[in-house]
Amino acid sequence: MSNLTRRQFFGVTAAGGILIGGQMGMASAQEAREAGWPELPPVKIYKVFIGRTGDIYMSRPTEEIGKLNDYLAGIEKKFGDVQFLGGETVPPTEVEKVLPNLNGVDGVLLFHLSGHGGGAPREAMDKIVDTGIPTAVFSQPFSGHGWMYFPQWQKAGKKVALLATSDWSELDRVVGLMRVAPRLRQTRILVVRGPMGTAAACSAEQIKTRWGADIVPITVEDTLAAHKAVDLKEAEAEAEKYWISCAKQIVEPTRDEIINSARFYLAVKKLMIDNGAHAITSSNCMGDPAKGCLAFSKLCDMGLVGACEGDMDSTLTMLIFRYAFGVPGFITDPVFDTARNALIHFHCTCATKMDGPGGERRPFIIRTQTDSGRGVSLDVEMRIGQPVTCAKFINLDTMLISTGKITEVTHDKLACRTQFVTEVPDARKMFLNWGGGVLEGDVMTLLHRVVFYGDHMQSIRDLGGLMGFRVVEEA
Repeated sequence: MSNLTRRQFFGVTAAGGILIGGQMGMASAQEAREAGWPELPPVKIYKVFIGRTGDIYMSRPTEEIGKLNDYLAGIEKKFGDVQFLGGETVPPTEVEKVLPNLNGVDGVLLFHLSGHGGGAPREAMDKIVDTGIPTAVFSQPFSGHGWMYFPQWQKAGKKVALLATSDWSELDRVVGLMRVAPRLRQTRILVVRGPMGTAAACSAEQIKTRWGADIVPITVEDTLAAHKAVDLKEAEAEAEKYWISCAKQIVEPTRDEIINSARFYLAVKKLMIDNGAHAITSSNCMGDPAKGCLAFSKLCDMGLVGACEGDMDSTLTMLIFRYAFGVPGFITDPVFDTARNALIHFHCTCATKMDGPGGERRPFIIRTQTDSGRGVSLDVEMRIGQPVTCAKFINLDTMLISTGKITEVTHDKLACRTQFVTEVPDARKMFLNWGGGVLEGDVMTLLHRVVFYGDHMQSIRDLGGLMGFRVVEEA
C-alpha cells in the first residue's frame, strides 16, 4: 500500500468535511446541529472482491483482502458518512448470489484481484456493471490482463470510474465522489423569486427526474416576513461575532447596515431549516430586505450553499463540488486578458473559508455592493499560488471545466469587490471556446462560472463517468 502524502491526507480529510454528521468541519457541524439543520443518512457502498487469491500465478496474496478491508474501515471513520457493505469474494461466491444484495445501495466498489486473460472475473464484473449502479473498479498492477477490457465499459456509457493504480489513497478520492449522486437525491433547494439559467436547470420537474433534488419556491414576501421576525439583539450578536470583529477593515457600510445583513442571514437560515434545505439561491439577492452577500457567504463557510442571482446551474455546480470535495464555490463574472494569459474573476459574494468549513478564514474587507454602491458586500483576499478549478454544470447533463492558478489579487474600480487573476493554460483558446459550443442563454447564463480551490479536473472526469454526465473542457 502506498503511504498518503501530506497533500493527499489534507485533501481526503477536507473531502470529509462538508455535511452534517461527519461531513462538515467540526465547529460548523456543531453549530448546524444546534440550529436544527437536518442530518443525512450514510452513503451505502457495496464492496466485492473479484479474482483469485493465494495461487502463485497472476494473483494477489491472500492477506491483501484483509488489508483492504482494514483500509476501508479507516475511510468509514475518516468520512463519517459512508458505510461499506458486503465483501464477498467471487469466486468462490457466485456473482448471481451477489446481485440481489445490491438493491438499494448507492455505489459498488469492485476490487480486481487477478485474472490472467480476463475470463471469469471480467464476466462477473460485467454483470455488476450492467446493473447501472455507479461502480468504481480498483485494479492494481500485476492483477492480470483483464484491465484491457475495462475501458470498454466507459466507451459503452456505463457508470464506472476506473482506477488502474497502486495508490490506495485513490480509494479515498473515489469514495468521496460516490457520495455526490445520493446526496443530490437528498437535497432540497430554496429558490427565491424564481430560478435563472439554462432551461433544464430552471425546471423543478427535470431536476427531480434527473438528479432527485427538490426545488422549494420561496417568495420575496416570505423572506421579508422571516427577516422581520428575527430578534434585533440576536442579529447584533451575529454581526459583531462573525463580521465586525473579524473584518480586516470596514469601508463604506455602517454598523446598522451590517447588522441588517446579519439579520437577513438568520432569516434565511430559519427558512432553510424549516424546509429541510441545504442550499438556497435568490434572483432577489440585490433587493430588500438586504443584499444576500453576507448571508450567502456565511452559508458557504458552513458547508452549505448560498448562490446569488437565482443561478440554478451554478447552484447545482456548488452542490456537486461541495459533496465531492468539501469546498465552497465563488460565482464569478470573469473577463479575459490574453496579454497575461489570464482569466480574471470578480464578484461581490464570496465565502471566507475557501478551503472548506474546517479551514481558516481568508482576510476580508467589508464594502458596499459595487453596482449599486449600497448594501453590504465582501472583498475577500484570495491565496496567491492557489490552484483552482473553474466550472459550471449546465443543462443538467454537462460540466464545463478548466483549471488555473491564482497569481494576483486586484482592486480595479471597474470590477466587483472580490477580485483575483488566474493564469490559465491558453487564455486565447479559452476565450474563443467559451461555453464549449454547448452553452446558450442570457448574459448571466453565458457569463457565470464557479471557482473552487484545488485542481479537480481528473476527479470531475471520474465523477462524470460515475454519474453519467459529459465533461467539456473550455481551455
